[in-house]
Amino acid sequence: MSAEDFEFIRRWVFDAAGITLGPEKRSLVVHRLLKRVRQLNLGSLSEYCALLRRPGAEEERGIMLDLLTTNVTHFFRESAHFDFLAREILAKEWAGPHRPVREFVAWSAACSSGEEPYSIALILAEHERRHPGFRWRVEATDISSRVLETARRAIYSEEDLRLPDPSWRARYFQRGIGSWKGYWRVKPEIQSRVRFQRWNLLETPYPFQGLMDVIFCRNVMIYFERQVQQTVVNNLVGQLRPGGYLFVGHSESVLGMHPRLRPLKPSVYRYEPA
Repeated sequence: MSAEDFEFIRRWVFDAAGITLGPEKRSLVVHRLLKRVRQLNLGSLSEYCALLRRPGAEEERGIMLDLLTTNVTHFFRESAHFDFLAREILAKEWAGPHRPVREFVAWSAACSSGEEPYSIALILAEHERRHPGFRWRVEATDISSRVLETARRAIYSEEDLRLPDPSWRARYFQRGIGSWKGYWRVKPEIQSRVRFQRWNLLETPYPFQGLMDVIFCRNVMIYFERQVQQTVVNNLVGQLRPGGYLFVGHSESVLGMHPRLRPLKPSVYRYEPA
């Protein structure tokens, strides 16, 4: 890939999604796009970049963005966050006779192929089992149409189902049979409580009615420059209910990016407006 072609892709990805592709990402870009070059029967990456530059190539640029988006995830990744949701938020604030009567709303803001929002949903469903009348839903967004298709299918291999309680597999998943042996599908009653949408975190206003009680925006900030991180954090806080919680990845920090975000523990923040 020529320096000119890489600069074109790097600049377009930054303008479209705020994601920074440094020089060290050049080999990754080449590796991920070569398969697409072969699918289109093109002779080289230069031909592919010429295609991307043409008027009316918006759909292909979207496909390219999907291919370059990192989608590493699994059920209950960084499990301490889900423990905090269950034990510190739900058990202490959403249980007992004085719990809120409104609906609890969570947002998985970079939901990838669905493992994160379904993990949140299982925690909320378990809380509902113990506290009848508890109402909840999960909003889930991602910039990649490709991974959202996987999330909506809600089918995962047996190896993917790393659940904190083995009994949850039969409770919340349907076992595949025949050609689907070894796969499990999230049951409809859980799927119906999770809504998936394609959305760019840099686009505001966000497509929701009302504010969130918790937002999971994990392992996303590391791909943004500091100025973009600041913009995204301000946007996310604007979507949080007072007293709501923001979770970021264990390798990330938003400390000092908003005066009303109080750190509770590494990668967990509470919004405390004046």
